[in-house]
This record gives sequence, C-alpha cells and structure tokens, in this order.
Amino acid sequence: MLKTKEFNEHQKPSPSEKQKLIDFLFTHLDEFGDPVSDIEKAIDYALKESPSFGGFILEAQEDNQIVCAIVLNQTGMKDYIPENILVYIATHKNKRGRGYAKMLLQQAIDNADGNIALHVEPDNPAKFLYEKLGFTNKYLEMRHLKKR
Repeated sequence: MLKTKEFNEHQKPSPSEKQKLIDFLFTHLDEFGDPVSDIEKAIDYALKESPSFGGFILEAQEDNQIVCAIVLNQTGMKDYIPENILVYIATHKNKRGRGYAKMLLQQAIDNADGNIALHVEPDNPAKFLYEKLGFTNKYLEMRHLKKR
C-alpha cells in the first residue's frame, strides 16, 4: 500500500529519514542528479534549516521503502518569477511507470502556494509528464557561469 509523507519547517524528518531521502535522491536521479551536498542544501532550504523562504518535501513509500520523492523550494519572488521551484523529483529505478511521480507531482501542485517552475533537460523522459500536468516551456534558459 502506498502512503505519502510531507515534510516542512513544522514537520521535519528525523535525521535517519533525512539521510534516507538524500541517499534516495542521489541514487535515483540518475544522470539528472546533483552531488549529495547540493541535494542536502535543497532539503535544508525546504525545511528552513538554513536561511530560506522554505518549501516542502513529499515522499511516497511502499512497504516502508521510498519509491518517489519531491523537493520543492519557495523562491520568495512572487509576481516576477514563480513562487516555487521544483528542485528534485525522482522515482525508484525499479518502480518507474506505475504513476507514482504523476500522483506525487499532482499533490505538490495542489499543496504549493502559487505557481511552480522547474528545469528539465530536453532529453529527460520526465518532460512528457510535466507537460501532461500542465507545465509549459515559456522561456529558453540561459546561464553565465563564472570561471573559478
């Protein structure tokens, strides 16, 4: 049976739950993932464990194992960019195609206060899910990366 949990600044995961979430995202984001330290920063931001506007984390579990997770951060920039950014969404490699990501993403859309932006690589198969749930490609993102 699938059950979902929501974590936020008022309902935080235990240290072991947080570590399991970080490990899950690092493992199941595949080539679209980030270093563990970046994943932890996004989670800390959502939980307001660092200076931030907050956000929330959704986690779906089956048989006490994480099968899908979402990290959504608030931007604090209402009116000129969306109020939220979907930082991470991942489904367990062996559980894909069962609708878990669609269900959890719809819950995130319903729970979010305001609009949601996300970044997706053009070749990421999840792009079709985002489009199905109403996300559109309004802009071409460009970045200037400073040499360090």
